[in-house]
Amino acid sequence: THKKGKKRGLCAPSCFGYPLSIFFIVVNEFCERFSYYGMRAVLVLYFKYFLHWDDNLSTAIYHTFVALCYLTPILGALIADSWLGKFKTIISLSIVYTIGQAVMSVSSINDLTDHNRDGSPDNISVHIALSMIGLILIALGTGGIKPCVSAFGGDQFEDNQEKQRTRFFSIFYLSINAGSLISTIITPILRAQDCGIHSQQRCYPLAFGVPAALMAVALIVFVIGSRMYKKVRPQGNVMIQVFKCIGFAIKNRFRHRSKEFPKREHWLDWASEKYDKRLIAQTKMVLKVLFLYIPLPMFWALFDQQGSRWTLQATTMDGNFGSIQIQPDQMQTVNPILIIIMVPVVDAVIYPLIKKCKINFTPLRKITVGMFLASLAFVAAALVQVQIDKTLPVFPAAGQSQIKVINLGTDDVIVQFEPQLQNVTVTSMESTGYMTFETSQLQSLNITSGNKTQNETIEFPGFINNLPNDINITMEDTSFGTVMSLSASNYASFSGGSTHNYQIKATTNSTTCSVTSKVFGFGSAYTIIINECTDDNLGIIYSEDIAPNTVHMAWQIPQYFILTCAEVVFSVTGLEFSYSQAPSNMKAVLQAGWLLTVAVGNIIVLIVAGASKLSEQWAEYVLFAALLLAVCIIFAVMAYFYTYTNPSEVEAQLDEEEKEQVKKDQDIYEKQAEAVSRM
Repeated sequence: THKKGKKRGLCAPSCFGYPLSIFFIVVNEFCERFSYYGMRAVLVLYFKYFLHWDDNLSTAIYHTFVALCYLTPILGALIADSWLGKFKTIISLSIVYTIGQAVMSVSSINDLTDHNRDGSPDNISVHIALSMIGLILIALGTGGIKPCVSAFGGDQFEDNQEKQRTRFFSIFYLSINAGSLISTIITPILRAQDCGIHSQQRCYPLAFGVPAALMAVALIVFVIGSRMYKKVRPQGNVMIQVFKCIGFAIKNRFRHRSKEFPKREHWLDWASEKYDKRLIAQTKMVLKVLFLYIPLPMFWALFDQQGSRWTLQATTMDGNFGSIQIQPDQMQTVNPILIIIMVPVVDAVIYPLIKKCKINFTPLRKITVGMFLASLAFVAAALVQVQIDKTLPVFPAAGQSQIKVINLGTDDVIVQFEPQLQNVTVTSMESTGYMTFETSQLQSLNITSGNKTQNETIEFPGFINNLPNDINITMEDTSFGTVMSLSASNYASFSGGSTHNYQIKATTNSTTCSVTSKVFGFGSAYTIIINECTDDNLGIIYSEDIAPNTVHMAWQIPQYFILTCAEVVFSVTGLEFSYSQAPSNMKAVLQAGWLLTVAVGNIIVLIVAGASKLSEQWAEYVLFAALLLAVCIIFAVMAYFYTYTNPSEVEAQLDEEEKEQVKKDQDIYEKQAEAVSRM
């Protein structure tokens, strides 16, 4: 029992010396990162294959979204520090985030507008509008809570728990990498499944739906722990003070631009009429680091193309790894896997070896090396692209058509492309290669067999029925409908790879024949000719329209490895350097500046890719590599002239000056008081 009048100290529940509340925060972060990276992993392929955008538009919208995700943290920090506080900001924006993920999942439901049930959306504009709304809400949510969650976790510890706080941040960043890695493996697998109500399509609703569910779980877990949290009231945002100080200095300098006013040591000193010496000195240190940030966005312009250009590159490659099928968007997992391996190796082996060689590998030199390595990674990507381009079919340009002729008859035929464009001879059961014509010139075909001549229109087949009767064709769960005699069906998409065989069934009258298909390689296209249906056996012939991808996805691993090495020496070192050069109360300002470089980097992708007008993808890779190399040289020069500072020493000196000033003021006051008393 306790006597009345005495208050008992309140302690937060703890486990192994850690506040119990941080376990909810770590689980929340894992689920949120799973949600974000899972959705982002399949996003560019959703744009290309579901919304049917070309590679350039898909890349542009992808990088616009990523840029927005890294611009909104500034808004989130302002809301948390100046208005709602971290807890309410995380709750509010997590709700927005969850709604955005749910809207993305709904937008990818094919049956939403497929009223005629032909397997294609009847109103693609509805899907595009919902997708854009969903992405904007996700960007507001993920960006808004980004600066709040880690800081909120740090708030849970007491001042004497510095060791536990440090370990918490290690566990926190491990949960980020774990969420990223697991989701980047799982969501592409979900996307590759077939699902749908009326027609089977790639399962984007599931690929977006699972991240939406994980975000809902993240929100629920965070709310469950609400009574355990230590909630710090908003105390104003230091960024606002910094901006006000800079703005006043510029305005005051402009007012006193006349030569009659003496120059000051630094342009920020013009703020001394309104702001104290400490804030001005701290702002100077921050601006010194932010100036070094100017070249850094170019690194992120290359780095974030893993989820766009490099994923699109993987779609033109062979993903067979023995019995394992790797989806193009799963290649992104190479980065987090290598990060987990490379960070301890670099810290424990590489850096100590460099130190033993008596090389002064300063933080700014590490960042420079990181930029150079990223440039090298894009040279490697360009070399892979050159090899891929050698294997790709030549597709028709705008205003052109390509035609392939298959002779299903028993006699040789002569095919004339009218009006008198080209003649070809096709032997029985053989086919021509693809021939390219100007669409406006090509009107019809004249087919001559023996003494017979027939004029034909042009069709684009998937299956060709070479039987005398109409047949109904299915391939696994996909129906091609009824195909009339000597007619063709449309094409349909199926998963490829060394483990994929399909059951093909043809029903004519009361007879059903079937056969197991051959393996279809990644990226291939075939026309299948049905020649025979006897004794339940289906006789078919394959005509290859597009050859399978032959360049293996494993050739992307070197470029991922080089880029991951670049990330380790660039990103980790950059944050470490920034924190070492910033005053204690200005860490958030530099974090916002760092995130801003990522946003600007993604905007650079839009500008360069849009302005370059390069038709060859390898040339674009070389362009980005060259731009980063040029920026790397500029940064190296800037780093050479940079002088390292110790913010602790500067702040200690300011403390001493403030103490001396207080002492002087006190002496003056005592003298004045003594003089008054004598009077």
